[in-house]
Amino acid sequence: MAAALSKLLRRRLRGGGHRLLPSRPSTSAASQPPPPPPSAATPPPPGAGKEAGAWSKLFLFAPGAITFGLGSWQLFRRQEKIEMLDYRTRRLEMEPIAWNQMAPSDLSAGVDPATPEFRRIVCEGDFDEERSVFVGPRSRSISGVTENGYYVVTPLIPRPSEHGSSWPPILVNRGWVPRDWRDKNVQDHQGVREVPEYKEADKKTDGKGSWWKFWSNSKEPEQSCEIEKPVKPPVRVLGVIRGSEKPSIFVPANEPSVGQWFYVDVPMIARACGLPENTIYIEDINEDVSPTNPYPVPKDVSTLIHHSVMPHDHLKYTVTWYTLSAAVTFMAAKRIKAKKVKL
Repeated sequence: MAAALSKLLRRRLRGGGHRLLPSRPSTSAASQPPPPPPSAATPPPPGAGKEAGAWSKLFLFAPGAITFGLGSWQLFRRQEKIEMLDYRTRRLEMEPIAWNQMAPSDLSAGVDPATPEFRRIVCEGDFDEERSVFVGPRSRSISGVTENGYYVVTPLIPRPSEHGSSWPPILVNRGWVPRDWRDKNVQDHQGVREVPEYKEADKKTDGKGSWWKFWSNSKEPEQSCEIEKPVKPPVRVLGVIRGSEKPSIFVPANEPSVGQWFYVDVPMIARACGLPENTIYIEDINEDVSPTNPYPVPKDVSTLIHHSVMPHDHLKYTVTWYTLSAAVTFMAAKRIKAKKVKL
């Protein structure tokens, strides 16, 4: 038996080389379960689906919360605007300040250091039109027709009183003027500055020598060569004290060097006119416009009280935001309810 097995072994080694017999699988490996396929996903931990659902609900209700907050903010702005308009109305109803009757000590301390704006003021003096500043362009609508122009700001120089008291100049926004009026005004003042201020009597010599002048002057009684001009009455201005404008981001910066003024900056205009930076700035509200000289057109008092966004506008915005908030909140709730039904 042993000899037969050894022969069979030698034959297989000679014919099949070093082939190894297949090994039997072990009982321990066969008892183990097969590994899971690589494509199988790991199940999510418990509670993860609930967290994702809560965050999705918050995102759906976020637009409604934001629009509701904007509507509430419009209510606060409306209340602030009502208080501001009441303040302006009460200030404009106060007695005007007589600029030329105030003591110099009061002027040095200021008209009203706390809140000088929106107080009416009466002053008299002479306009220094050569130092006028044109702010614009500003549009004006007349009978449905829009016309571009400027606001003209001119220093008013008060005249000294009989007792020698003097008052500082003020800047006066005289009102709206058309574009061609500005060009004509500049040309007129350029022509006035070109005329030399010499007396006509000093230019004439009548072709005679200096000895003839001496002899004629000694014979004739002395006469004044100066011709007294008639005293022009002072200009009376009724205005409202205002401050600098707050330009939007779309308004370009002022360029005093080239005479371009896009908005009212009181200290900057005062420096350009050679006045102190704390010069008072007023807006003329006189209504006695002459038909023969209709420009400048002073501002109306109602425009000073009026604001770009009035309280009723804020109320409209509030209704709009609240309506939008209700609409998006209803859509979010409807979407969440549809998801629950599907589940």
